[in-house]
Amino acid sequence: MKNLSVAESHQERTNGQSIPLIDVRTPGEFRSVHAEGALNHPLESLDAEALPFGKDDTLHLICQSGGRSAMACKKLETAGYKAVVNLEGGTVAWQATGLPVVKGKKAMSLERQVRVAAGSLIVIGAAIGYFVHPGGYGLSAFVGAGLVFAGLTDTCAMGMMIAKMPWNQG
Repeated sequence: MKNLSVAESHQERTNGQSIPLIDVRTPGEFRSVHAEGALNHPLESLDAEALPFGKDDTLHLICQSGGRSAMACKKLETAGYKAVVNLEGGTVAWQATGLPVVKGKKAMSLERQVRVAAGSLIVIGAAIGYFVHPGGYGLSAFVGAGLVFAGLTDTCAMGMMIAKMPWNQG
């Protein structure tokens, strides 16, 4: 997998090269804001065999900050794609660089949804532990351990589950 800055990607794509830009965020995140010309193929439902591109085609992949697009690149490489490129910094970097975007309906980002859910579960666990039964503290510990694991492995099971919720679908 090759990594490329968003500026380099934009330059390659506007200099006459027909390189698809695939946004692997949820449909809700994509509707909120996406790089101009991007196509939405969410990571959680990304099917390498169903993509309308050849396995020798160069594909640029983007997400919110670069983590999910890196996972998508690995998934496509495993399926035999030879020229997948991860865009470093994702849509955040794309916007910060001043590159063209399409803005739509405002939606809460997946990362923000995870923070709200994790924080809520920790507070609920602490409240149960204090007011009902000390075993409630286990919920807080479990969520905290999940957050540590997510940070160490750059994967997030809670994020993957939230991405499948109806409000994050097209």
